Amino acid sequence: MAISLSDHAAQKIRAQIEKNGKGFGIRLGVRKVGCSGFAYTLDYVDAAKDDDQLFVSGNINVVVDPTSLTMIDGSQVDFVKQGFNEVLKVTNPNAESECGCGESFNLKKKNAVA
Repeated sequence: MAISLSDHAAQKIRAQIEKNGKGFGIRLGVRKVGCSGFAYTLDYVDAAKDDDQLFVSGNINVVVDPTSLTMIDGSQVDFVKQGFNEVLKVTNPNAESECGCGESFNLKKKNAVA
């Protein structure tokens, strides 16, 4: 099981934590929504929960809840330029497809969650 950050993502996240003046790392998760079924969530956190899985990538703590981990295991997180902004980009080997806007994804049948 693994979640990784690109070097660029680790730099951006580290800069944001330093700007905030505190923080344990980030929480990467999944919520049910969107035209394809699921959407990624990313939040800055001050601590991990007891049942979280902890990964360290680029010296950044990445916590993932057990339910989300089954859907995003093996993923890499990056930030990519889109127009004038940088947006979250998750390369997820468990995703079968993404919607046209890139905001949501559908799982491969073996990883499907009801």
